[in-house]
Amino acid sequence: MDSLLSVVTFLPLVAAIILALFLRGDDAAAQANAKWLALIATSATFLISLFILAEFDPSDPGFQLVEQREWLLGLQYKMGVDGISILFVMLTTFLMPLTILACWEVTHRVKEYMIAFLVLETLMLGVFMALDLVLFYLFFEAGLIPMFLIIGIWGGQARIYAAFKFFLYTFLGSVLMLVAMVAMFAEAGTTDITVLLTHTFASDTLVVAGVTIPGGVQTLLWLAFFASFAVKMPMWPVHTWLPDAHVQAPTAGSVVLAAILLKMGGYGFLRFSLPMFPVASDIMAPFVLWLSVIAIVYTSLVALAQTDMKKLIAYSSVAHMGYVTAGIFAANQQGIDGAIFQMISHGFISGALFLCVGVIYDRMHTREIDAYGGLVVRMPAYALIFMLFTMANVGLPGTSGFVGEFLTLMGMFQANTWVAVVATSGVILSAAYALYLYRRVVLGDLIKESLRTITDMTTRERAIFAPLVVMTILLGVYPSLVTDIIGPSVSALVTEYKAALPVVDGTQLAQN
Repeated sequence: MDSLLSVVTFLPLVAAIILALFLRGDDAAAQANAKWLALIATSATFLISLFILAEFDPSDPGFQLVEQREWLLGLQYKMGVDGISILFVMLTTFLMPLTILACWEVTHRVKEYMIAFLVLETLMLGVFMALDLVLFYLFFEAGLIPMFLIIGIWGGQARIYAAFKFFLYTFLGSVLMLVAMVAMFAEAGTTDITVLLTHTFASDTLVVAGVTIPGGVQTLLWLAFFASFAVKMPMWPVHTWLPDAHVQAPTAGSVVLAAILLKMGGYGFLRFSLPMFPVASDIMAPFVLWLSVIAIVYTSLVALAQTDMKKLIAYSSVAHMGYVTAGIFAANQQGIDGAIFQMISHGFISGALFLCVGVIYDRMHTREIDAYGGLVVRMPAYALIFMLFTMANVGLPGTSGFVGEFLTLMGMFQANTWVAVVATSGVILSAAYALYLYRRVVLGDLIKESLRTITDMTTRERAIFAPLVVMTILLGVYPSLVTDIIGPSVSALVTEYKAALPVVDGTQLAQN
């Protein structure tokens, strides 16, 4: 099928348009119809995306299923997937039906809520498939709008503040990326990402206003892209928008934000920073590595002090993304394999943890940790599910969380031993805050009167968690499902990256 990628990308958008044009009313029947249409559309998108996976040849490190046609003012509409991007496409299509199921209790402006998630799915898929700079930028930036609305309309008490903080942080970072893209087009004469990957940008030392810039133009371009992707991840110290956004976002919004939207930053580093600006990446790698371990340790300590469950898990996400950025800029096979694995694994685990918070929030309407305790007495199934994902978040062997952390630490050790040593302390800290949260919420005696009538998970809620449990355990015991797909593309990326570094006195300048 020649247009398989386009069908998968735009099917949710078509469903959103149908919802907007043809669904009338806001009664219970209309709300149910909106939810069912969104669920059917996202489920169909996932089923069709399985054909992409079936058609994909993991042994080929290049772009596959490429679609290309004239688009606008000489620009190209070009889509494709490689071993790095295909798993993010699958993660997105896999999680969206579960996200829609998690919205089932929503009663306020249901049609608009479903439209926002459907449009968001199209834009997220577009980011991972776009092979043109302009197309990538449009998908990347437009994704801010539906998430801004999801937080701002359906969020908590301080939703307007959180929505604007989220929008301004991520938008301002991306403005610099746009300037860099214009400069790249001016030099290379194309916006085709596949061509730009083979273009060598100038890396001679540059002096600007008396300041010496090693790596020259490459470093300037690298910094512009870094500003956008670092905010999106988010990296310390530009992470402060994330806890606010998570706390105020509805449960489904938090799931998408943590599981998919954050991964766009890591994907950007892999698609642009390393392959297009290798000299600058090598120069800036020590800076990124230390920034990453600061994030791991600092945000883990901050997580320990939280009283709001969502905020604790949000800071946990920043810490886990620290492993990702460190693995990427270790710039070796194990580091990058581990970073991609960690992102995929984190998609399942963090999404499930936010859903766990949503389950008890729907019943008690509070996220304060002190409001709970002894839930195992009334909610044994919930206690079991929450324990599994808590352990996976800690990195327990046998879960997907362990594989990603182990591989990234191996990659870090090869690049910088001290970075790896400090990063390893994050494993201990993650156990501290995750188990502390679990003990206070689930274990102990049920002494609060308000919890005595709380009910265990419904069939719908169990159905949402079941696929996440399966994937978390499956990837933990059989990680080759991921590594076999990403391996050849990552190997090609690392080989080309090292080949592009300058040679001095017969040795290549590489941090690892």
